[in-house]
Amino acid sequence: MASVRVPYSKEDDYADEIIRQRQELAAQYLGEPFQHVNRYSFDPHVCRGNIESFIGVAQVPIGLAGPILIHGEHAQGEFLIPLATSEGTLVASYNRGMKALTMAGGVLCTVTADQMQRAPVFIFQNARDARDFADWLREHFTQVKAAAESTTRVGKLLNIEFYQANKFLYTRFNYSTGDAAGQNMVGRATYVACQWIVQNHGKVVRWFLESNFATDKKASQINSIMTRGKRVTAEATIPGDLLRQVMRTSPESLHYHFQVQSIGGFMSGVNNNGAHSANGVTAMFIATGQDVANVSESSAGILYCERTPDDALYLSITIPSLIVATYGGGTALPTQRECLKLLGCDGPGKVNKLAEIVAAVVLAGELSLASAISSHDWVSSHEQYGRNR
Repeated sequence: MASVRVPYSKEDDYADEIIRQRQELAAQYLGEPFQHVNRYSFDPHVCRGNIESFIGVAQVPIGLAGPILIHGEHAQGEFLIPLATSEGTLVASYNRGMKALTMAGGVLCTVTADQMQRAPVFIFQNARDARDFADWLREHFTQVKAAAESTTRVGKLLNIEFYQANKFLYTRFNYSTGDAAGQNMVGRATYVACQWIVQNHGKVVRWFLESNFATDKKASQINSIMTRGKRVTAEATIPGDLLRQVMRTSPESLHYHFQVQSIGGFMSGVNNNGAHSANGVTAMFIATGQDVANVSESSAGILYCERTPDDALYLSITIPSLIVATYGGGTALPTQRECLKLLGCDGPGKVNKLAEIVAAVVLAGELSLASAISSHDWVSSHEQYGRNR
């Protein structure tokens, strides 16, 4: 049997005819014509650079939660939040958390660090050469920076970290990337910088552009400590009476539960001592055109809470490696652009605003699910709102 080849057009691979041919091929495997995958409301040509061998769209339901009141340096005011998900109760749960946080006076959000990495490794004849090479890089940082920044209008090489093992020098080139997430930007910049380095240093035996030390699209301890993307904190204080009336729990119960779950997280080795920040991050990523694989890093979270003397609960979460963009990638696709506009995050200079909004949403989800577990409402809520069978 001849192998099947997916139809492709060198002239225009996003034209209606070539898309129809691919749809017909897929329909042969399906056993019937498509009824939904092939229905979309935009010109497929806008997907150039986002998808290859286009045949249609995956329609993920979008729900609306909020408003949530945010006091950020970039996000200020009340925001309605689009959440794209197929998980029942998720939107309802986040909406409940947003209601409580808004009634409590809102969420304070702060971006504390911002950098994107590429992590080349340089290999030498011996450890001493590797050590001396680190000193050489420090002395020639200005030239390395110039080579890297020659490839980009907005990317800036901030610094280089050094980690030596045996005769290998692992590095992390840290960049600011403007409104873009920047993985491709920093990859190209670092490649050119490495070419300059190898041409001007005579002892590099081999080198690789990525050593796995940036841990791209993988959760890691180093990115929780050193930051990849945005480091952002969301915090709020919720009065005890509000917790009892709206969330059916108390500061004492939530505080005790957080202590217990933190020990459980420590024992299991998780990258997040909270409940489920990946839910809110993923739903917002799909809605706003983020690279969803970055949830692997962006799901890391450091949760903290304390009871205050006036019968309230202070609740805070730091997301140490939140990778978001308001420019490039999928952010320009029609559906995702509309969701960014809904948040007021379309256009230049809005990426930190989006980061603050995501952090506030995550905090709302942590409060809501923790309250449901604390008050034993978790299962009953899913039974009521999350059953689709």
